Amino acid sequence: MDFETVMQELEALGSERNRKIYISNGAHEPLFGVATGKMKPIAKKIKINQPLAEQLYATGNYDAMYFAGVIADPKAMTEEDFERWIDRAYFYMLSDFVVAVTLAETDIAQTVADKWIASGEELKMSAGWSCYCWLLGNRPDSEFSESKLASMLDQVKNTIHQAPNRAKSSMNNFIYTAAISYVPLHDKAVEAAEAVGPVEIKKGNKKSSTSLVSERIQKDLDRGILGFKRRYVRC
Repeated sequence: MDFETVMQELEALGSERNRKIYISNGAHEPLFGVATGKMKPIAKKIKINQPLAEQLYATGNYDAMYFAGVIADPKAMTEEDFERWIDRAYFYMLSDFVVAVTLAETDIAQTVADKWIASGEELKMSAGWSCYCWLLGNRPDSEFSESKLASMLDQVKNTIHQAPNRAKSSMNNFIYTAAISYVPLHDKAVEAAEAVGPVEIKKGNKKSSTSLVSERIQKDLDRGILGFKRRYVRC
């Protein structure tokens, strides 16, 4: 399936309702408004195709950029490729759910995510913290340095309320994921959640919301999912 055909199929799957939802979250033109679940049949036909993914990502069309992440070959991408992708990710649904997800399937994930967290740039920070969430929720605990993650929890606890808006959300998710998916630091993550308290987060054109991650952690502990790991990062 070539580039033109994919773009035509994506356009045919779009809906005005989804366009409005995506725009309310920060997307802008061009976009079709394709529900992510409707992309799966096209993805099954293509499977992995990095050259096509690059063509789609370069369009600036939100749906094409999202689909690029679905068919990308993360292991074929270099650090420079990921820098190029994050530079074009103009809002959090691209930075956190396309770029960070794709990065999480590579061997360079922590190296790149660490640089983005330290960058001071809102969407890079958001993608960096999100990448760690995807990693912790998928990979064995043994793949991580406990002392490094402990230091990261301290960093979140001490800086989250001063962080850029989108970074706040991803940092909050990092506390949650560490508490649920990284058992060695469960207690420390719970303590961090209680210390952080309510976090105010703005989402696109919507009103601000307040997140209390300690409640979210407790709710999932009550469901008995401590130690949860997902089989796949990408859908």
